[in-house]
Amino acid sequence: MSDVSRGVWFGLSAYLMWGCFPLFFALFDGVPAFEILIHRIIWSCVFLAVVITFMGRWSGVRAAFKKPSQLWRVLGCAVLIATNWGIYIYAVETRHVLQASLGYFLTPLVNVALGMVFLRERLGQWQLAAVILAGIGILIQLVMLGELPWITLVLAGTFGTYGLLRKQVPLDGLSGLFVETMLLLPLGLLTFAWMAQQGTSHFGGSLYNGGLLMISGVVTAIPLLLFAGAARRLRLATVGFLMYINPTLQFCIALLVFGEPLNPVQLASFVVIWIALALYTWSSWHYRDAVPAG
Repeated sequence: MSDVSRGVWFGLSAYLMWGCFPLFFALFDGVPAFEILIHRIIWSCVFLAVVITFMGRWSGVRAAFKKPSQLWRVLGCAVLIATNWGIYIYAVETRHVLQASLGYFLTPLVNVALGMVFLRERLGQWQLAAVILAGIGILIQLVMLGELPWITLVLAGTFGTYGLLRKQVPLDGLSGLFVETMLLLPLGLLTFAWMAQQGTSHFGGSLYNGGLLMISGVVTAIPLLLFAGAARRLRLATVGFLMYINPTLQFCIALLVFGEPLNPVQLASFVVIWIALALYTWSSWHYRDAVPAG
């Protein structure tokens, strides 16, 4: 199998796993989103430590801690990704998976907008049109429904800003995620200990929930490792195209498995953002040869 074929399989596997996350987090029986998040941090850190040891990658981690000035950015990344994880779990528990899927549909366009504002990246006319269309899609819900789709905006905003900060941290994906979870680990352990002392922890209450809480760390880390393997082997445009698998699966699960209602206003909002994504994807592919190779 060629390197590109492996990359495609890695990318497909990662995005299929992410797309099925609603089914996994729906398995928890009465465990609040905050507690799931705490265990997701703890067990991700444990699992990643095992992986890094097995792969002999501790040098990158040690190098990160030798530059304390960089750790502030890494801590910022850690807070953003933890917020994203927590809100996503909350969305699944409260059956707002449609809003979550819209957030991940919106993320590529948020990345473009953030690059324009903070990195002074120049946008083509079609990319700018795509960003404006996405804004119109959100305004449709705000004006017609009278409510702000805050789950959508927080998920897209935190993940987009995470990507912006992550670009400024010279750490590979594996080492970066491990350092992020390590920085959050003390707070996670203290919170776990406090919940256990108060008798509110679900970890020891049943083997079922305890096992799921531990597995949440593995489920978090594996698609990220697969994604890192895909990113090394594939063109950025290919990875970007595969990314739409995740929110598409979540959209289908929300409708067909969880039975979430999709009213005409929400559908119109989705359609406008899908058109924006199609426009952005077309412009990225159409003008890809105009960008010099790095």
